[in-house]
Formats: sequence, C-alpha cells, structure tokens
Amino acid sequence: MSVPFNKLIARIDLDAIRENYLLLREVAGNPAPVIKADAYGHGLLPVARTLAQAGAGSMCVGSVEEAVALRGEFSGRIVSLLGPLDKADAAAVVEHGLVPYIYRREQLAMLAEAARNAGGQARLALKFDTGMGRLGFRLPDVPDLVATLAANRELRLELVASHLATADEPARDDYVVRQRGVFEAVCSELRAAGLDFACTLGNSAGLLAYPELRYDLQRPGIALYGVNPFCGTPLAHLGERLRPAMSVRTPVAQVHSLDAGESVSYGCTFVAPKAMRVAVIAAGYADCYSRALGGKAEVVIRGRRAKVCGRVCMQLSIVDVSDIPGAEAGDDAWLLGGEGDDPVTPDELAGWWGTITYEVFCLLGLNKREYVDGL
Repeated sequence: MSVPFNKLIARIDLDAIRENYLLLREVAGNPAPVIKADAYGHGLLPVARTLAQAGAGSMCVGSVEEAVALRGEFSGRIVSLLGPLDKADAAAVVEHGLVPYIYRREQLAMLAEAARNAGGQARLALKFDTGMGRLGFRLPDVPDLVATLAANRELRLELVASHLATADEPARDDYVVRQRGVFEAVCSELRAAGLDFACTLGNSAGLLAYPELRYDLQRPGIALYGVNPFCGTPLAHLGERLRPAMSVRTPVAQVHSLDAGESVSYGCTFVAPKAMRVAVIAAGYADCYSRALGGKAEVVIRGRRAKVCGRVCMQLSIVDVSDIPGAEAGDDAWLLGGEGDDPVTPDELAGWWGTITYEVFCLLGLNKREYVDGL
C-alpha cells in the first residue's frame, strides 16, 4: 500500500475470490491463479492464503522478489512471470525453488551459473512469443534452446508457456487460432527433441472460451477478481457467475446547497442548472481516483447513485445528492461497489475512467485495505 494518509478503504471480499477460483477450477481443472502486482491490488499474501486453502497448487506472480515474498507463505509451485533480471534474482530462484519464465539466452546463463554455485538444480519455464510481440523466444530458437538445456544438466525444464493477445475479443478468434498453431509447433519440436514438460497458454478468457487451449495448466487473472473478460460481448454468459471482490468507500465530508448558476470545483466547469444539493467526498487523484472521472463517474450513497460534478480535486470530489434524501456528512460514498441494488461495477468505473478494470484495481488497491472472509 502506498497511500497511507487518507480516508479511502478498499474492501476485499476473500469469499468472492475463493468462489471465483472454485468456479474457474470447475470449468478448467487446473488453474494457476495469477496474483502478480500485489494480486491486482487485492493484496498478495491474503489472497494467496485464501487460494491455498481453496486448493491451489500453483500460483503466478510478477517479479522474483514477489515470488520470494510469497514463498514464505506458500509451499507449492510459484511461477515468476518476469523471470530473473539479474544475478541476484537468479540466485533467489535457485534458493527458493521458484519456476521463472525464461525468454532470453542471458537468463539461461545466469540461471545455470546460479545452480552450479548452489550445487543444485534450477527449475524453469520457457516463454515463447506466439503473437503477443512482447517477451519470448521464437520457433526458430528451439534447436539452440534444446542444445543449451542438454549442455546444462542443472537446468530443469518444467513448463512451456505463451500468452494470448486477443482471447477476450470474440471477433478476433482467428488470431487465437493462429497463436495456438505456433504454440503447438513449438511444443511439438521440443518434445521431438526428447524434452518433457507441461504446457500453459490460457488466460482468463482462454480458460473460459477455448477448451482446446487449457492444456496442462491455466493462468486466470482478471476473472479471479470477479471481472467477466467477455463483458459486453456475445460470450458474456461464460463469465456471468463471477463476483467482484473489491469495493471502495470514503466518507462524505460535507453536504451543502447550490443555487442555480453557482459553480463547483476548479475552472467552474460545472454550473448548477437549478437549485440542488451536493456532497463533498474525501476522494481525489492523490487517492488514485482519477481526475479523468470528473463529470462522468457516479458513486453510491445510501443505496442510490450520485454523479460527480466538475473536476476531481487532489483529495476531494463533489457529487450531486439532490435525489438522495437525508444524505449527510459521515455517510459512506462508494466509489466502487456499494450497498443496494445498483452498485458501481468495475467495468462501469473503468469505462468512465477511460481505462480497463486491471488499472482500476491496481490503483485503487494502493489505498488502505480491509478484508472480509467468511471462513
């Protein structure tokens, strides 16, 4: 957490994360939850404990440092998606029995050296670029990789992985098919060379919509936290049972009246069209509530929606409570989620923000957190 001095609280429902994981396991069989970036702002260790209790045997994190932090709480397989970026990372991989993604030759050399220095073996996952255009080896690299693994017996191949670029876009399933073809060609060549390993390709969308891409291990991320990767598409039914795990609230600092023609906030961009009541809430861009939300977002107060008026300030925003009888200082204003039948959904907030749900969670999750767990 990096925003300690404010009133925002990110409420994390661990029951929802548990339920989402069990649902994904019911669909696919062997999900390795992605809890990188502090579990998408939900908290690495509390989420990891919940998933371990639910039966997860593998988990995926971002950096080696994050993997080391998790190792103290989890004895299963920990996959580091960024892999070793320096010699210290490589040594930590060996010491803690991690499984790092390897996507360039220098990483293999560092890992082999670290394993020799420790007198042990280094587990690893080979990452291939099948169309994402980001990290990874390519199909022509396979012969050299086979030779390198054969020359360094201290390196133990455990996984072969790639990442889907368009699985959450039903209209782009042709690209998914193309990536699958490249991935299977890679795996076929590696197996023809005598290597034994498990395969992992499917992300949240891949797990839900493409049974043929589930292979040995799946890597659900956003679905774990209750976001339907197919929201607004013809495949929305595939994720309709997922339940959001994060809600965010802050107190109302003041409620006051505005006369017609009066303005609020910087730049006077909002002018009251009639007499109205507004609430000032303790949330602004310093609390990771984006300035881009001004005039667009809504919050929930006393179970009803209130729209943000004018510009979001550093630690304050103004919302219209004209239609919320009794709204007063001290009430909870829910920026995400909320009481009643009409909570603010992650997809709504991301849409007003002009971003994606991943960023909403990662940023709002930097605030203070409280956890709810029914166990």
